[in-house]
Amino acid sequence: MRANCWIAPNRVAVKDVPDPQILNPRDAVVRVTSSAICGSDLHLLDGYVPAMKKGDVLGHEFMGEVVELGPGVRDGLRVGDRVVVAFPISCGDCFSCRRGLYSVCENSNPNAPVAEMAMGHSPAGIFGYSHLLGGYAGGQAEYVRVPFADVGALKVDDDLPDEKLLFLSDVLPTGYQAAEWCDITPGDTVAVWGAGPVGQFAALSAFLLGAERVVVIDRFPSRLRMAEEHTGAETINYEETDVLDALRDMTAGRGPDACIEAVGMEGHHASAALHAYDRAKQAVKLETDRPPALREAVLSCRNGGTVSVVGAYGGFVDKFPMGSFMNRSLTMRSGQAHVQRHMRPLLERIRRGEIDPSFVITHTMRLDDTPHGYDIFKNKQEDCVKVVLKP
Repeated sequence: MRANCWIAPNRVAVKDVPDPQILNPRDAVVRVTSSAICGSDLHLLDGYVPAMKKGDVLGHEFMGEVVELGPGVRDGLRVGDRVVVAFPISCGDCFSCRRGLYSVCENSNPNAPVAEMAMGHSPAGIFGYSHLLGGYAGGQAEYVRVPFADVGALKVDDDLPDEKLLFLSDVLPTGYQAAEWCDITPGDTVAVWGAGPVGQFAALSAFLLGAERVVVIDRFPSRLRMAEEHTGAETINYEETDVLDALRDMTAGRGPDACIEAVGMEGHHASAALHAYDRAKQAVKLETDRPPALREAVLSCRNGGTVSVVGAYGGFVDKFPMGSFMNRSLTMRSGQAHVQRHMRPLLERIRRGEIDPSFVITHTMRLDDTPHGYDIFKNKQEDCVKVVLKP
């Protein structure tokens, strides 16, 4: 089969690779009908996530048709079913899964000892996201092996197009969970750093959950326009406006009630000098992640407010404002999305017409064109926000 493979930092290629096979009783093999490039895939492309190997198949946002099932698959899945697959691989039976904490499943990362060395404890395995998180082949491919398919593969309606369903695999639940963590009450103002797909869905979800005002912060005009037109958010271009001052002005000096960080480890700072500082520290491994958006979210949030972090981080950050965080009674909630918890409720919202996630799609291309998709997405060319791939 054909699949998009990581070759080296800043290089991917579509190659012929072995077809997936059933290895465990609860496995399924899914023929991919749509997949996508995620912002967190860029951290792999750029070499910031460790334990990548040449030939690893990328991609953790995908859906398709079940073509083979292991004998132990439960929950009524059948060959021929159309499914969306959650990006965290979760057993459904462990301590974490029973509590709905699917992205920290205790049984799905076969390389847990490696992750424990880096993080203290291991999170769940993730499709196409390095050997630190299991070494699983990803979904930018014609076929994928799906472990614990009865937990991670959601059967979906045949009458809804892939474009409305695909993002149930990751970015829609991630944005929704980011907003849910804010404990929004009527009248709240929520600020969102990052106007990529997760930030767009976080803004939309904040309104769905009762926020009065949502402010989206980014530097790309096309993304800010998308947020204004499709979510109803107000926007700030941080290269033109001081964000802390602007948010104080918008909230009578108090600051937002909650701040959502949807940027992650390759954040950009409006100040060229401060951006260079973080890049230099990252280059010599004095920090692994660049956190300007995280710092700004903490400093901006009102006293006693909540900082919700869904931007992907891999290691250590420098100059975190711990004094501000502790002395102002802030709460931080963070994590990879517990996708399986949110898929069915969000599917119902899509069915009712409350959400149409397809608005983030700016490019659709063939699987063989995936390297070009990565190029324009990474370099923010052609107003690229989301690339959908068709095998």
